[in-house]
Amino acid sequence: MTSRYILSPEAARDIEQVRDYYLDEAGAQVARHVLAQITKALRFLATTPGAGHRRDDLTDEAVRFWPVLSYLIAYDPAMRPIGIARVLHAGRDLEALFHRSPPRM
Repeated sequence: MTSRYILSPEAARDIEQVRDYYLDEAGAQVARHVLAQITKALRFLATTPGAGHRRDDLTDEAVRFWPVLSYLIAYDPAMRPIGIARVLHAGRDLEALFHRSPPRM
């Protein structure tokens, strides 16, 4: 089975920012490891879209969330292929962020 997903422009930008952060702060080896873990999670979600959970405390949007390392992947499980809306550090104020810009595809 092919693992398929679509990144929103915001999710693509989020992943670029993750890469840039780890390249600057921890080096190429750590950056590759973090990106590999995120990619592994995206492939898993593509084949198991119901695996995540709703976060009604964060958003009313029909997205699910999946943790990977210190990040949360927000995705639309109803899309085929699934749509990855955001990849955000869990330490951010997600409620305020999603209030301003809901995680949508």
